[in-house]
Amino acid sequence: MTDELRVLRSDSPRPAPARAGASQSLTIARWCAGRGWPVHPLAPGRKTPAGNCAACREPGHTYRGCRCPAAGRWCHGFRAATLDFARIEQWWGAHPEFGVGIACGPAGLVVVDIDAHARQLPGRDRLLPGIDIAETVDLTGLANGFHTIGVLAALRGAASPTDDETTLRVRTPSGGLHVWYRALSGHRWQCSSGSGGGRALAWQVDVRAHGGYIVAPGTVTGAGVYEAVGTAREPAPLPAWLARELERTGHLPPAHVPAPRPVPPRARQAVLAASGAHGAAGRVLAALLAEVAACAAVAEGAGFTEKLNRAAYTAGGLVAGGLLDAEEAERVLGETAARARPGQERRYGAVIRGGLSAGRTRPLSPGGRP
Repeated sequence: MTDELRVLRSDSPRPAPARAGASQSLTIARWCAGRGWPVHPLAPGRKTPAGNCAACREPGHTYRGCRCPAAGRWCHGFRAATLDFARIEQWWGAHPEFGVGIACGPAGLVVVDIDAHARQLPGRDRLLPGIDIAETVDLTGLANGFHTIGVLAALRGAASPTDDETTLRVRTPSGGLHVWYRALSGHRWQCSSGSGGGRALAWQVDVRAHGGYIVAPGTVTGAGVYEAVGTAREPAPLPAWLARELERTGHLPPAHVPAPRPVPPRARQAVLAASGAHGAAGRVLAALLAEVAACAAVAEGAGFTEKLNRAAYTAGGLVAGGLLDAEEAERVLGETAARARPGQERRYGAVIRGGLSAGRTRPLSPGGRP
């Protein structure tokens, strides 16, 4: 038996959480990469990505255009995931305490994430999104995601993914279950959470796909082991009935995304006017506002918060540099955000205030970079 399979066996002895998990991480990362699943480090003992470098933690910095992944650093989580065995040796060889995450989109994976949290049962309209459950249906005993995915499968005349012995299944330390599938060709399934979140397959049942990552089987955290169960060690093709449910619940991007809308003329004029003689500075901000405004063409998944934060951070720097009036900056940012996400004033207002405040700590000169 290979070392790779041994660390994934459900009947292998459970390692002590800290040290034994560290000794296995490089083997797990190699095993995943060998299957074409790009991997990235997780923080020691945790299920979250390893931290960014100091430069990447600066306010206003994003993964877009960041040079860290190309330079061999693991900043920005799953976006730095790699199949490069030399880099894998470098990362986990130097930091064996790191866990292993897999970027689901590039790996072609769709993972059904079933939770078993002790929470109060929500209303009937929230148990299965888009499906009405009649009052005559007895919900006694329904308590978690194992139950709701079972109900959904029964409604579709299918077996529950929790019982699917043809595919890789991984028990989580919290008592949940990850059921792994291969994505259908030509479909770019989306995560339930993250940018443009709000989707779910069922109550306490989410999906990990493009735009997210999954913890690799065999990974050890402070809470326990992500342990493969059953005999299957490879993901089976996504069942047709599940594909239909994913599409019904919004886990596919729009078939056609309209061309980005230009920044509203009034907003553009206001920015340029506010910048006075410093037209170059105004144009820099107008370009960032154009990205925010273009989010209006996509209901979700457009990176609205990130783009607005960058525009606000830049505006704050222009204000601190004396190139833009503070009141005018906040007004123009708010006007553009309102057009992109009407009715979400509380959300975008907080982003604008935070970005402006952070930006004011770094004044921008006419030749400065946002």
